[in-house]
Amino acid sequence: MLKRKVLEQEASSGNVFADLGLANAEEHLVKAGLAVKIDRIIQQRELTQAAAAQLMGIDQPKVSAMLAGQFRGYSVERLMRFLVALGHDVEIVVKAKKRGGTAELRVA
Repeated sequence: MLKRKVLEQEASSGNVFADLGLANAEEHLVKAGLAVKIDRIIQQRELTQAAAAQLMGIDQPKVSAMLAGQFRGYSVERLMRFLVALGHDVEIVVKAKKRGGTAELRVA
């Protein structure tokens, strides 16, 4: 009879970057959210990476790398500018934190 391994599970904080112990975890999470939005827009508009790169003012390999999760070299502001270049408005909303909760950064 084969023995089954018991896998340990650890509850997530809701931020994989924090769970991995990375510095600036909230910033990484925001950047990832913006990169996901950029990817969805490119897909919805049926743009090639080359066409998207031209609109965003970068070269195609950089678009490919960003969509593969390599967005550390970009600031949050630059990622927001890419969204604007792709024809989308970016709105920053500041509001009081939820009662009893903690303040957070997020991409909606």
